[in-house]
Amino acid sequence: MNKINILWADDEIDLLKPHILFLKEKGYDVKTAISGDDAIAMIKAEPFDVVFLDENMPGLSGIETLSRIKNYRDDLPVIMITKSEEEKIMEDAIGSKISDYLIKPVNPNQILLSLKKTLENKRLVSEKTTSNYQQEFRQIGMSLSENLNAESWKEVYKKLVFWELELEKSDDESMSDMLTMQKQEANASFSKFIDTNYIAWLHGKNNPPLQSQTILKSKLNPLLDRKENIFLVVIDNLRFDQWKIIQPKIAELFKVEDESLYYSILPTTTQFARNAMFAGLMPSEIEKLHPELWRNEEDEGSKNQFEPELMSAQLKRWGKDIKHSYHKILNLHEGKKLADNFNNLMQNKLNIIVYNFVDMLSHARTEMEVIRELADDEAAYRSLTDSWFEHSPLHDIIKQIAAKKGLLVITTDHGSIRVTEPSKVVGDKNTSTNLRYKQGKSLSYEKRDVLEVRNPDDAFLPRINVSTTYIFAKQDKFFAYPNNYNHYVQYYRNTIQHGGISLEEMLIPFVTLSAK
Repeated sequence: MNKINILWADDEIDLLKPHILFLKEKGYDVKTAISGDDAIAMIKAEPFDVVFLDENMPGLSGIETLSRIKNYRDDLPVIMITKSEEEKIMEDAIGSKISDYLIKPVNPNQILLSLKKTLENKRLVSEKTTSNYQQEFRQIGMSLSENLNAESWKEVYKKLVFWELELEKSDDESMSDMLTMQKQEANASFSKFIDTNYIAWLHGKNNPPLQSQTILKSKLNPLLDRKENIFLVVIDNLRFDQWKIIQPKIAELFKVEDESLYYSILPTTTQFARNAMFAGLMPSEIEKLHPELWRNEEDEGSKNQFEPELMSAQLKRWGKDIKHSYHKILNLHEGKKLADNFNNLMQNKLNIIVYNFVDMLSHARTEMEVIRELADDEAAYRSLTDSWFEHSPLHDIIKQIAAKKGLLVITTDHGSIRVTEPSKVVGDKNTSTNLRYKQGKSLSYEKRDVLEVRNPDDAFLPRINVSTTYIFAKQDKFFAYPNNYNHYVQYYRNTIQHGGISLEEMLIPFVTLSAK
């Protein structure tokens, strides 16, 4: 292992010789500076791993030196050493991103402990994370062999997402590979579970969980009796792991009252799942009760253009005669315009904001090479979502909701999954184009790869013609036609898709937050 290079800056460095000798005996390489200017010059001249910095030096003070060090090398850990415990000094130092601080007189063991904490923290955290997941791996594996119900599947998925995010901070690729395999095993079991229970749920059997068509009545309706203005923010195609990534930024402004997962209906697409959510009805029920508000696959125009009308009809069925608004944000300009006119929203009891960025990101990742490179793996895809949110008009809108003490509800219509395995399908020219589900007649497919619905009425889905069949891809499969098969597979493999059956697509967040 390479020696750790330490720079110790103190105007009374001669008094610290015993400490410096102690560190050298422990295998550290220590160089010294007697002023802030000397320290900065040395940092620019050679690579150091950590700096001990005296807070009270003549000339350039410790705080000023710290600021200049961070401007030059933000990643360089600095341990501040001070004679004073004055709160203002500590606030300045911590605000300038020190890694640790010690109060004089310091003893050798304090110095050694601070070094280990600062330099080995990542390794120690990584080792602890790896050890903890190894224990959890066995427990999750055992639970997958049990007869899980709808609620216990939610808990399994929450654990898998938790460990995915934790192991992302670790350097142990073998553990990440183990988790990937465990997620694949979980999705295989989950697909069988959905195959067995999904149709029964829709008919009120097998203890149905909250789904797209029941979520707002169960979760949003009771909130309308509260005094706060309510903001329902639907971020299209937001997976649970993406929610957990943006949550810390929202937690600065809001506290979580309730964080739930609910089940998207099939197909896990905007046309079906989001219409069902806003209508409080299944797709075939919308078509029957509101034929003017439903568009089938072959119809022209947007398939989600009537969401405001569907939501108004649902509110009316609840007996809620309230003033409400609906805004769909499809681009940056529309987002900024809504943020600029936010005060107008305070006239409404309920404001619904549909934000389309994440869905556009997933599609752009398929179609644009630069986005593919930026979101090369799941961690990068989450990071891109996080970066977008931080700089988005939606973040500005959420800040304004917090300032006005509004009640914030964040949810989505479905999630998405990275597809890796092709499954051959054959259909006529009228077959739907989605890679994760197909709707058509005379479909030919690999039965083991799909949930098939030969009678659309069973799944409350529109029947386009007398022989319409729906098939939904399981796990991380995607449908590919035999014509030009290899090109098709190469183009779509490892893209992010939705419409089928997976934990990532079907188990999605519904979060209620109150302003701090």
